Amino acid sequence: MTDEPPLRRRAAESRTGEVSTDPTSALPEPADAGTETDPDAAVPLTAPRDGTPAPVATTAELDEVVARFAAGTGPVALDAERASGYRYSQRAYLVQLRRGGAGTALIDPLPLPDLSALDAAIAETEWVLHAASQDLACLAEVGLRPRRLFDTELAARLAGFERVGLAALTEQLLGFSLEKHHSAADWSSRPLPESWLTYAALDVELLVDLRDALDEELQRQGKSAWAAEEFDALVRNGARPPRVRAEPWRRTSGIHRVRGARAQARVRSLWYARDQIAARRDAAPGRVLPDSAIVAAAELDPKDEKTLLTLPGFGGRSVRRLARTWLAALDDARQLPDDALPVSPAVEGPPPPHRWAERDPVAAGRLARAREVVVGTAGAHRLPAENLIAPDSIRRLAWQPPTEITDETVAEALRGFGAREWQIGLLLPALTEALRTPQQ
Repeated sequence: MTDEPPLRRRAAESRTGEVSTDPTSALPEPADAGTETDPDAAVPLTAPRDGTPAPVATTAELDEVVARFAAGTGPVALDAERASGYRYSQRAYLVQLRRGGAGTALIDPLPLPDLSALDAAIAETEWVLHAASQDLACLAEVGLRPRRLFDTELAARLAGFERVGLAALTEQLLGFSLEKHHSAADWSSRPLPESWLTYAALDVELLVDLRDALDEELQRQGKSAWAAEEFDALVRNGARPPRVRAEPWRRTSGIHRVRGARAQARVRSLWYARDQIAARRDAAPGRVLPDSAIVAAAELDPKDEKTLLTLPGFGGRSVRRLARTWLAALDDARQLPDDALPVSPAVEGPPPPHRWAERDPVAAGRLARAREVVVGTAGAHRLPAENLIAPDSIRRLAWQPPTEITDETVAEALRGFGAREWQIGLLLPALTEALRTPQQ
């Protein structure tokens, strides 16, 4: 898939200046899926083979990258760095690419927010990403949308590897170790340190080699068609923004300790006050006010600044400066009429499984049998059960199966939940039988 020689061979050439004739220097056959290797045996990869490129930040530099990647060959490795935990948005703050014959490029999307010209240049080739679902939305924001892709993390899951992180896979399949100590860095900061840029370049350095090793393993296991369906689904759906929750404040960490509708109203009021400030500052909400502080204030309901500032989480200077905002939010909740207080949300879908035996023992039996089918089928094919079928799909199907339970009706229900054909093919007809009550 690439015009570059295997990575281990390139490494040997770079050390000796000659093409290695040692067969052990070539890219090894993929190890059995899920096996562990000695991390001490892996070669640390500390610098890109072509050096660390400077970030592309001008239109002229971008034009040169577009021309270079259009003339390259083989798949294009891509990655993006965000600033989760630092910024409110999930935008990309650095985009990394590598292609055979084109080398590596690091693009700064702050001065270059429209990369549609680059998208057009590489539109017809396969894009290789690791954990693509994490990056497709932010890449789409800058105009990069794959038409074909290969997800190395998802491929590793389908192939049955126990450790599917990028560093773990490159050690196991390629014999090189990657440092991941900058993964949680604030990529929105400028200028980006040289060590960060090296880290970012190395994230795409090995992706095509890893793609080829995993593709070979999928072919060996007869799972290439499964992977193709999964990758097609990512292309169709991966760039969609996350579904907006009706009441996002209910996900405040520790809210289970807050008792009573009035106290929950205080959580809600503080949450939205914080969210407005975070959006305005483009700061991660937890950096404006921790969830623990919201819960503490909701429980105690302080009426004055002195009391508020004694609570955990309200001691920081930036939080103290907003004391009036927090007190106003609490007062708003205090003034609400009873009919404006939060009520328990209507439950969408089936209840929690631990309540099934009490509410519907027949459905509980269906779920137990269906789960046994999923776990058994996944084990037989060396797959994680959650990659064979989404657990929520099984719960919904067991709670409310089709009126007439046949292979056709069960398959149609699974398609409605987004299941792919390879998943349906593996689960039927055992799942159909499991959904029938024993007397059927």
